[in-house]
Amino acid sequence: MTDFLQVTTTAADRDTAADLARSAVAARLAAGAQVTGPVLSFFWHLDEQGEGEEWQVTLKTTAERYPELEAHLRREHPWDNPEVTALPLAAASADYLAWLRRAVSPER
Repeated sequence: MTDFLQVTTTAADRDTAADLARSAVAARLAAGAQVTGPVLSFFWHLDEQGEGEEWQVTLKTTAERYPELEAHLRREHPWDNPEVTALPLAAASADYLAWLRRAVSPER
């Protein structure tokens, strides 16, 4: 099942998060994306502890398309070092995975 990934990133506001989700799906780097938030985040940044509200973007893609999706998110994100993480999908229906693979196929 490691051929399929759930990728996350965060943004400072809803509009930026929506732009990242929309552009990744439009480029067929993600089959779908959801924006949730705001969420309260606690973190270290520039050697200081911080906290703030962020919006989370969750995207579904294949391992094959992940490098292009990561590059896209890093290029389009306003932050210098945005979070871009991926976890393998442990299980999903065969129909869903077939759709996901078709949706991100570069041959479309």
